[in-house]
Amino acid sequence: MMQTIWKGAINFGLVNVPVKMYTATEDNDISMKMLHKDYNVPIHYAKTCVKCKEEVEWSDVVKGYEYEPGHYVTFDNKEMDALASSASREIQILDFVDLEEIDPIYYQKTYYLAPEKSGMHAYSLLLEALVATNKIGVANVTIRSKSSLAAIRAVDGVLSMVTMHYAEEIRARELIPNLPKKAKINERELDMAKMLIEQLSAKFEPDKYKDEYRERMLAAIEDKVEGKDVKLAPEEKKNNVIDLMDALKASLKQSKIEPAKKTAEAKKMAKTHKKKAGA
Repeated sequence: MMQTIWKGAINFGLVNVPVKMYTATEDNDISMKMLHKDYNVPIHYAKTCVKCKEEVEWSDVVKGYEYEPGHYVTFDNKEMDALASSASREIQILDFVDLEEIDPIYYQKTYYLAPEKSGMHAYSLLLEALVATNKIGVANVTIRSKSSLAAIRAVDGVLSMVTMHYAEEIRARELIPNLPKKAKINERELDMAKMLIEQLSAKFEPDKYKDEYRERMLAAIEDKVEGKDVKLAPEEKKNNVIDLMDALKASLKQSKIEPAKKTAEAKKMAKTHKKKAGA
């Protein structure tokens, strides 16, 4: 059962759509605790004051902004809540745009939006209108005292919201070190690179991509629990191809072999299943 993390309303024009928000994704990282290596017990972290050297309770914590070294202006929880005000309960759509106009670099985290009982009709209306026009809404939203842009879109019959960075939060490409200057590209190399991209092109099927590191980690944990030696993955063969053209040729050859290999394996598996079914 999903847990509601936020309640409010989507506003566009004078239309109000009451909604509840749910996290659309989950973190499948394997949780590891920090232990003292001599005793295998968890390490606890305490909030301590650099002045009195004592542990500080949450009730004695305020937020502060350092406007110059060593000097702060502070805000308690009531002041922070007052600053958020009613805006923290509104998703105010500012514009409707085409999805392809937004570069993925702006996207942060995805949420599902479900209707409140009083807003079923308005929810369905906005959902159908977004599908019919193939548009998404760009909105302002404040969640947990953090303001951000957001994209409101229809996904598989549900309204979703993706929080977005503001333009000033995207770092300038000029800050990236060692970017290559405009280089003259060999036409033959370019043609082969395009051929390789075509060979490796496929329909996006998210289920086929697996977290291989997580699978190796789970296997290692199971081995340790059972008292077995941890089996390390074999070292990958080093690729000695240095020349770019040679690398392209080898890659094209490999891309032709792999599908044929997979097809042969699939046929072999189907034949085995057929024999078992006949038995």
